Amino acid sequence: MSNLTTTANLPLNDKSSNRLRWAQSRTYAQALIIVLWCLAPFYWMVATAFRPTSATFETTLWPTQPTWDNFVTAFSTERGNHFGQALFNSVFVGVVVTVIALLVGVFAAYALARLNFRFKFMVLGIILGASMFPGVALITPLFELFTNLGWIGQYQALIIPNISFVLPLTVYTLVSFFREMPWELEEAARMDGCTQGQAFRKVIMPLAAPAVFTTAILAFIASWNEFLIASQLSDQNTQTVTVAIASFSGALPQQEPYTAVMAAGTIVTVPLVIMVLVFQRKIVAGLTAGGVK
Repeated sequence: MSNLTTTANLPLNDKSSNRLRWAQSRTYAQALIIVLWCLAPFYWMVATAFRPTSATFETTLWPTQPTWDNFVTAFSTERGNHFGQALFNSVFVGVVVTVIALLVGVFAAYALARLNFRFKFMVLGIILGASMFPGVALITPLFELFTNLGWIGQYQALIIPNISFVLPLTVYTLVSFFREMPWELEEAARMDGCTQGQAFRKVIMPLAAPAVFTTAILAFIASWNEFLIASQLSDQNTQTVTVAIASFSGALPQQEPYTAVMAAGTIVTVPLVIMVLVFQRKIVAGLTAGGVK
């Protein structure tokens, strides 16, 4: 009897395993299509960066005559390009914006998530509303304000608006984490004699490190990619890489330096891709922290 039962179950098990394999294969195929779709523009940018200027519109998957000349041209100042200075400007502005946004955002997020005070939800709503405000509507007021202050072409004209754009992202990301953190940890520290500040510094912050690290990366990338404000409030000495790449000039007056632009785009994009790949575990841990408490 048992042999008959086992034999009867074999086709069913085979069907189940076949369905499982088919489902897994379909999932992998869909993921592969999405990855190829997303990476195709990036790959074409890198391939074009290595093409000679005469073969800009070559349709081969990889240049037939690869060259490094475009990367040299990107850093050359003979045509009025200041890509090297722009790289420094972007790193400087991004680091300053990220540090200030974290210093303010950590305390603001903790207060909104853990403390009870009047108009708390109104404050959170205002912060989230500020992130939805279109940046293009702020260009004219900011330009007039910074012109009167004499800040046009200075770093503070780029840092202050960037902070206002990055800070809501910082607060929103950290609030969701602090809300899910167990209150018992903080209460246990207070019972052991810690003040609220000591409990925050010695207990809360070490546990919040993955979320803070993730928020720092997201804030830096947001500041690094900003173009609209930098294009209007910077000059030749303070322009960021996004503005510098858009201002590239060719060897001839009407020539578009496509290959040099692709080389500069590769230089700007590759470090971010490497950073995300290296710290992907911390990023995932930070984004999912608190979600399954």
